[in-house]
Amino acid sequence: MAEERSAVIVVDVQKDFCPGGSLAVPNGDRVVAILSRVIEKLAARGVPVYASRDWHPPVTMHFKAYGGIWPPHCVAGTDGAGFHPDLRLPPAAILVTKGDRPDTHGYSAFEGRTPAGERLLADLGRRGVGHIYVGGLATDYCVRCYVLEALKAGLRVSVLTDAIAGVDVQPGDSEKAIREMEEAGARFVRSDSVA
Repeated sequence: MAEERSAVIVVDVQKDFCPGGSLAVPNGDRVVAILSRVIEKLAARGVPVYASRDWHPPVTMHFKAYGGIWPPHCVAGTDGAGFHPDLRLPPAAILVTKGDRPDTHGYSAFEGRTPAGERLLADLGRRGVGHIYVGGLATDYCVRCYVLEALKAGLRVSVLTDAIAGVDVQPGDSEKAIREMEEAGARFVRSDSVA
């Protein structure tokens, strides 16, 4: 049996989710430098790096005007859908596009596909990945959904506590999401503890 590998998943560190964006997570840009350091350290050891992104159509059930709860954000091809300019993704980073259909919300990277059209879970399995480090935006939505689905799929998950930030539509949403992830089996670790 092949040795289990780790991977790092960078969740939706896009301009629209950072200060100045159309759906800014308070202090969302503070995760950028931390994630860049983790990526650099792990990529140098050959650890696969994945980066998920919202890539919504202009008309989607996700947006308030069409029945959702959110203002337009990360519309495919717009500047706001781009990754934060200071996020240092390696050339070999695997892009996972999600939320690109009008009939889905796209909260979880497991709904997304790689450029080869492969589902994220299949790509992880093909690479022998059994453990993932997760950081990004937002704690109480996309990070939460991804972590819970990863755990259900049998992956071990380490959430980088200093590399997540929540939108907190309701006060306390992020703390509630963290408790839920912990109770489901996620480990919470600081970025400087990543070997």
